[in-house]
Amino acid sequence: MTTDKIARLIAFYLPQYHPIPENDAWWGKGFTEWTNVGKARPLFPGHYQPHVPADLGYYDLRVPEIRDAQAEMARKYGIEGFCYYHYWFGNERQLIERPFQEVLKSGKPDFPFCLCWANDTWTGIWHGSPGRILIKQEYPGPSDDDSHFAKILPAFNDERYIRIDGKPVFAIWKPFDFPDPRQTVERWQSMARGAGLPGLHLIGIYRPGGKEPEDYGYDASIYNNNPPIRGWGSWRTPHKLIYNKLCRLLRLPTVVDYKRAIPYFLPKEAHQSRYPSVTHAWDNTPRSGVNGLVFKDATPELFRDALNKAINLVKDRPIQNRLVFLKSWNEWAEGNHLEPDLKYGHGFLQAIKDEIHVDH
Repeated sequence: MTTDKIARLIAFYLPQYHPIPENDAWWGKGFTEWTNVGKARPLFPGHYQPHVPADLGYYDLRVPEIRDAQAEMARKYGIEGFCYYHYWFGNERQLIERPFQEVLKSGKPDFPFCLCWANDTWTGIWHGSPGRILIKQEYPGPSDDDSHFAKILPAFNDERYIRIDGKPVFAIWKPFDFPDPRQTVERWQSMARGAGLPGLHLIGIYRPGGKEPEDYGYDASIYNNNPPIRGWGSWRTPHKLIYNKLCRLLRLPTVVDYKRAIPYFLPKEAHQSRYPSVTHAWDNTPRSGVNGLVFKDATPELFRDALNKAINLVKDRPIQNRLVFLKSWNEWAEGNHLEPDLKYGHGFLQAIKDEIHVDH
C-alpha cells in the first residue's frame, strides 16, 4: 500500500469458475458460472444479454496464467487487491476453495488479497427452485470455529494479506446469522490473538434498516444495498399488483435505471467505520430470470460518478482506512464484472483508473 493513493479499492472476487463434484451433481457435468452466462438471452427490447468475455475468454480458474492475468489487469487500472469469497458451511465443509488455495500455496500472483466469508445457505433460487436446499450453512460451535480458523490462518499470515493497523481484514456476509454474533466475534478475535496476530479487522455487511455490525463488536461494516425487486417507486398498491402480475406473465425482470439506483447502493453521508461499496452494473437474470434485477444503462461514465461519490465518503480518513469495495471483479452471471466484455471493453476499468488518479 502506498500513501499517495486517494483510496484503497478492493474488488470482490468470485471463484465459481471451475467444475466441482457438487455442482456436477446438482446441475449437470461441467457446470460452472459460465453455464448461466452462456445461455442468457435478452428478456426485453434493449436488454444487454448475453455478456461475452473479451480479453480473458471463458476461463478456468484452475489455470494459473489466468489468475496472473487478472491480477496484472486489476493492478494496471488502480485496484489494490481482491476480496475472495470464501465458503465454509460448517462441519469442516468447504466448497470452490481450489483457486484461492492455489494462490496461497504458490505465492502467485503477487497481488494483495483478503477474504469474505460468504456464510449463506445455497439454494436452487438461481434456477427457479428457491425452496430447494443444496447445502445448508451451519454453525456447529467452538470446535468448528477452531477448524475454520486453522484453515485460513495461513492466509492471515501471508505477506500479501490486506491489513488495517496490522490486523488482517476479514469480512462476513451475514454478520448476525450466528447463534450469538457478539460471542462469535469475541471468539474469532481471541483465536487471532492466540495465533500471534494483533487481532482481526472484522467487517460485517450492513444493510440499511438492519442491525449495525459495530454494535456487535465488529470493527467496521460495508454498506450494501440495492433497489427492491419489483414494484419499487410510487405505484399505488392495486396498480402495483396488476403491474407485477403483468411483468411476470410477460417474463420481465425488475428494471431500474442505473442513475436512479446509485442513491440506493451508496450511503448518503460518511460514517467513520462504514466502507462504501460501489456496484458498477447489475443484471442477475442469467441466474434468476423473471425474478432478476437489471440496472439499465449502466455506463462507465455514470460508474465513474458513483465511484467519485464513494471516494469522497472516505477521503478524510487515514489512508489505511480509505477502503472502497468494488462489486465485483468477475460476477458474470450477475452482469457485475469489471473484467472486459465485448460491449464495454476496458471502459469500466478505465473509469477506475481515471478517477483514482485524479486530484480530489
